[in-house]
Amino acid sequence: MIVRPSLTAAGLALLLLAGRVAAQDTKPADNLDLRYENGIVAVVEEKAITVEEVRRELAPLIPELQRQYKTEAEYNKALEALQSDIIQSLIDRVLIIKEFRKDEKKRIPAQFVDNEISDVQNTQFEGDRSKFLAYLRAKGKTQREYRKEVEEDIIYAYMRQQMRKSTSVVSPVKIQTYYNENKDKFYQDDAVDMRLIQLNRNALTENQLRAAADNVVARLNAGEKFEEIAKEVSQDARKNRGGDWGWQKRNDLRKEFVDQLFNLQKGQFTAPIYVGDAVYVLYVADRKFAGIQPIEEVRAEIERIVVSQMARESQERWLERLRRNGYVKYY
Repeated sequence: MIVRPSLTAAGLALLLLAGRVAAQDTKPADNLDLRYENGIVAVVEEKAITVEEVRRELAPLIPELQRQYKTEAEYNKALEALQSDIIQSLIDRVLIIKEFRKDEKKRIPAQFVDNEISDVQNTQFEGDRSKFLAYLRAKGKTQREYRKEVEEDIIYAYMRQQMRKSTSVVSPVKIQTYYNENKDKFYQDDAVDMRLIQLNRNALTENQLRAAADNVVARLNAGEKFEEIAKEVSQDARKNRGGDWGWQKRNDLRKEFVDQLFNLQKGQFTAPIYVGDAVYVLYVADRKFAGIQPIEEVRAEIERIVVSQMARESQERWLERLRRNGYVKYY
């Protein structure tokens, strides 16, 4: 059941608080007007979601919001949307934890909570328990309250993970359907998996440089592996990787390279290409031709996309059910 009175008062309070946080980019927010600190935004089951809770979630996101939106109108609109998302997320968290606790057989082992608290002490407080306890006192939390908070964090993460697992299998029909409906997303430009040997003039004469390049070509024609020759003679920055430059598109390369390279097939190499004081021999380790990629090449990518879509849809249905069956009242 959801009760929705006007959000005007809560929204105004949050905007006032967020505005003050935004205006103090480099100063602590200890002089905020705290009249609203214990104001209630919503009640979920027996738990109240307070303005202060929303503000804690909102405040770290304000600087990025300011960078993205330059006009006041855009900023305020984005702020209200973000504020609503945070409130909904806090409400959903309570409902998800309630769903876990409905099953009396489900328990989070105490050791899991102990380990998480121990990790926090070690990573954030250098293993100093006294510093950790001082932090709790400063936050006005008891150890019992903090332990419950950690346990609920674990429950929340566990439940979200279980929901994602439930949508991890995608049928071949779904993959084929997605491919048929979104072929334009799988267009690819011409691309070459390129290796390169570079010889620099340095103290060589032009004839000596040409002779060195012709020797590389002769060795390739004799069947030597391109990467082995590159490691031996290339003066390129990637010689130790066999001159491997990975996948390159036409627009990635200089015209002198493109003119020869993209006329070759897999396993072929160029004639020496002279550019300035260097000569290059390029090798095609693999080719991709412009056009729509075959489904076999993009099946794994489509599966990830469809799984993600299914997870979002399934999660939203799950959350909608929890919202319908839970008690939520907005203020």
